[in-house]
Amino acid sequence: MTQISTTIDVPEGAQETPAPSGKLDRYFSLSARGTTARTEVLAGVTTFLTMAYIVLVNPAILGSAGMPIASVAAATCFAAAFASILMGVVANTPLALAPGMGLNAYFSYTVVQQMGVPWQVALGCVFISGVAFLLLTLTGIRQLIVNSIPQYLFAAVAGGIGLFIGFIGLKDSGIVVANPATFVALGDLKAPGAALALFGLAVIGTLSVWNVRGAMLIGILATTVVGWIAGMVSISPEPYSLAALTGTAFQLDLGGVFGLSGKHGLGLLEILFVFLFVDLFDNIGTLVAVTKRAGLMDAAGRIPRLNRILITDATATIVGSMAGTSTVTSYVESAAGVQAGGRTGLTAVVTGVLFLAMMFVAPYAQVIPLAATAPALIIVGGLMLLPLTEVEWEDPLSAIPAFLTVAMIPLTFSIANGLAFGITAHAALKIVRGTITKKDAFLLVLALLFVARFVWMGAA
Repeated sequence: MTQISTTIDVPEGAQETPAPSGKLDRYFSLSARGTTARTEVLAGVTTFLTMAYIVLVNPAILGSAGMPIASVAAATCFAAAFASILMGVVANTPLALAPGMGLNAYFSYTVVQQMGVPWQVALGCVFISGVAFLLLTLTGIRQLIVNSIPQYLFAAVAGGIGLFIGFIGLKDSGIVVANPATFVALGDLKAPGAALALFGLAVIGTLSVWNVRGAMLIGILATTVVGWIAGMVSISPEPYSLAALTGTAFQLDLGGVFGLSGKHGLGLLEILFVFLFVDLFDNIGTLVAVTKRAGLMDAAGRIPRLNRILITDATATIVGSMAGTSTVTSYVESAAGVQAGGRTGLTAVVTGVLFLAMMFVAPYAQVIPLAATAPALIIVGGLMLLPLTEVEWEDPLSAIPAFLTVAMIPLTFSIANGLAFGITAHAALKIVRGTITKKDAFLLVLALLFVARFVWMGAA
């Protein structure tokens, strides 16, 4: 099997290895990883700009569940800040976290609206799922899950997430639009959003080939300025005070989770399973993609400080539920910061500090239009396809699962689905070939769980 290479193109700001200096350099190992404080700050700002949309989107989604929007906005900023700073300080990894897209929609539209579970009880479910994550991590089961995934699937996941990120950028900008006949089609490139995104794409692309440091950050800001001048940014915020956080903080109902209040019964077990399962594999997929792109994996494909990373993720979900938001998870947009030069936890700390500051100005987040961040996502998505060269495409045992993984992530808008198809196909083909061994026991367990998931989804 092809070894995972740890050699990658060194992006802006990390061209030379600086001399060690100061406590900041020693704590975050800046020199050892060939980066500088300036580069890490730029990377952190870049990551923040690409994922700041969650400050607007999450309150809108959870607000439809009856939660106070101002409170959710504050909780979103606080949870993202706490989680990202914790990740940077404890795990020294350029991985930013925030309430996850997809799980927030499940929380609001399925759990609260369809199943009739009060949002306070739903927050309790998020809390319990976070505790379960922590226990799975401390007992080593989450690590076993990560280690059971074959290395070529890591490469496929990274490539699939690259396509996913790029597709999100193309969709958000209006360059690619829905079409009832062909599902997707080319949008109107003369439309303001698409034209602005193309401008940003040209700026970032030009600066990147000129090896300009902070190319993506400069491109995002330049595109935003053009958007303001063109009158494409409409600001109609509803200010709130930090006291608004009390509307959701510590409002979770743990009694309802165990059926001690309300009439939800065993249906809550199904909710817990989904929160646990989807976050588990979305997080693993994102973790693999970002750390691989940052060159933090060792030659054997292992992720340094994995235990600290997973414990941080679980803790973030627990704290996020107490603040008043849905499951907190790692963000694929962290790859934008990595491409901008981020190699240490200082990148995540900077992102977290910006989210903390955002608590004071959250209603004004829309000053950065999607058309300004979309070009960065498109370019990062393309650059993340490099690991696909590590897949042995001539061997069906790796080529078929890898293709299913790469295809299903963007086409189903789910990292978990891509992993499910890839792992299930890998296990099935090993059985057919007759190369399954006792060492693959956990892989088979994962595959069976995925099959059960598909059956459950089909029956739902």
